[in-house]
Amino acid sequence: MEGKKKQIAILGSTGSIGTQALDVISEHSNLFEVEVLTANNNSKLLIEQAIKFKPNTVVIANEEKYKEVNDALFKLGVKVFAGQQSLEEVVEGENIDVVLTALVGYSGLKPTIRAIKAKKTIALANKETLVVAGDLITKLCYENGVKIYPVDSEHSAIFQCLVGETYNPIEKIYLTASGGPFKGKLRADLTNITKTQALKHPNWEMGAKITIDSASLMNKGLEVIEAKWLFNLKAEQINVVVHPQSIIHSAVQFEDGSIKAQLGVPDMKLPIQYALGFPERLKNTFKRFSFIDSPNLTFEKPDLETFRNLQLAYNAMEKGGNTPCILNAANEIAVAAFLKDKIGFLNMSDLIANCMEKITFVSNPTLEDYVATNKETRILANELL
Repeated sequence: MEGKKKQIAILGSTGSIGTQALDVISEHSNLFEVEVLTANNNSKLLIEQAIKFKPNTVVIANEEKYKEVNDALFKLGVKVFAGQQSLEEVVEGENIDVVLTALVGYSGLKPTIRAIKAKKTIALANKETLVVAGDLITKLCYENGVKIYPVDSEHSAIFQCLVGETYNPIEKIYLTASGGPFKGKLRADLTNITKTQALKHPNWEMGAKITIDSASLMNKGLEVIEAKWLFNLKAEQINVVVHPQSIIHSAVQFEDGSIKAQLGVPDMKLPIQYALGFPERLKNTFKRFSFIDSPNLTFEKPDLETFRNLQLAYNAMEKGGNTPCILNAANEIAVAAFLKDKIGFLNMSDLIANCMEKITFVSNPTLEDYVATNKETRILANELL
């Protein structure tokens, strides 16, 4: 990677993926430069990041915090914008080479669409973009000649296994799941689960939304749908296997029965670095995996009766149309309600299933249909609460 540094825009720079991406950029400051940083609400950290990395532009989505951010960065010559519209427009900047979408949930959809239309390479950490509108996104990428490099550890693992296998058809893939903090529990055990218990993930450090999704296995459900679009797969080719150690990040089985897997310690910096540096593997100081220290790697089937969200995601993927969009919107409302103690852990699945039954099905949705479905589902989910 000699020559000009890659200019990176990080959407969601103050979140878990965003902060780790900046660690990667720090380690490879000879290769990468920060062009854009955005945050939703965390003005204090955004200001700190901008002072350190000196981006051309920052965006704070919460317009009430514009003055605070602008006052802090004005003398540094950093351009400051605010609001959702600015978040979508900033990705079109002519200097940007790679847009890392690390926003949480549905909010990642429109900025990613704008980045694709501006022909930017996408490093995708926002799985909901493909869950909500996978058909639309894959068509746009094809029309604009845009590459999506996955940042989720599981999809990065599949992607890494497929390098050099262009003409070898996939028989099936195995997405690994840690099983979360409640692995092995039965439905009766989960009736009175608190958010504090659900936020204690055994292997990964993540934001609150994705941690709750991991505990309910919805995160794996969203990843199943994302994998369908990233790797052009059918539902029956996508297998989920519970692997509590989180060392094998995922695997691909080819038509000859051979399986390739990608292994490593649970650390999101590696898939982030792989997406930003592709096709090169960049030397780093990250922790290394030891076979001797991890002699037992175990695997088991997911419990779809206790953790209904994974089955609901498969159902949504098989039905297609706007159903995955309904699933995602209902889940975002359910998780937010659970984090505010307004709904029980098991009731989240009931709420999602209810919305999937009641919202009008659209078989070939446009962007306007996705926007309308998202809005309609959120209204219904809040009413059902």
